[in-house]
Amino acid sequence: MTRIANVSRKTSETDIEIKMNLDGDGVYDISTGVNFFNHMLESFSRHSMIDLDVKAVGDIEIDDHHTIEDIGILLGEAFLEAIGDKKGIKRMAHAIVPMDESVSTIAIDISGRSYCNMKLDFKNDKIGDMTSDVLIHFFESFASSAKINIYGTVEGANDHHKAEAVFKAFAKALKDAIKIEHDQIPSTKGVL
Repeated sequence: MTRIANVSRKTSETDIEIKMNLDGDGVYDISTGVNFFNHMLESFSRHSMIDLDVKAVGDIEIDDHHTIEDIGILLGEAFLEAIGDKKGIKRMAHAIVPMDESVSTIAIDISGRSYCNMKLDFKNDKIGDMTSDVLIHFFESFASSAKINIYGTVEGANDHHKAEAVFKAFAKALKDAIKIEHDQIPSTKGVL
């Protein structure tokens, strides 16, 4: 089974191409125009072992909202395509990841239904060149397009460490949830 997707999206605000391999080696090539967000997606790829190629051009001269939102939408679409019928996956997983003084907990259910509840409280409006409050919207967009549940929290003092802990926990939880463990659909409904 090959769990790979190539997707693209072009609007008046963004032009994005994404390649995803769920069974990769954590190899990435990320270019979003938002340096800190590049760092977060690179961390996600490396810790999930999902190969990720993201090329995005957006209206970042306005701000980074449209670019990060649309990447979330498209990453979710790529994930939904790559995961296929979900036969044999573990489905539900969680991870707790420390990052120096910070710690994040993420729980995931690849349920075929979308819901996102992220309690991320950042002290500053910006983390590097990225708007901090857009991260919640990124995860909401991913969950909606991927049709998964994501619950997350983070505590800590340093916004950089907090954001990085969130992406690493998301990576670890998703890596665990997509593992092939059997040959059944993990649902009493017989479909996800």
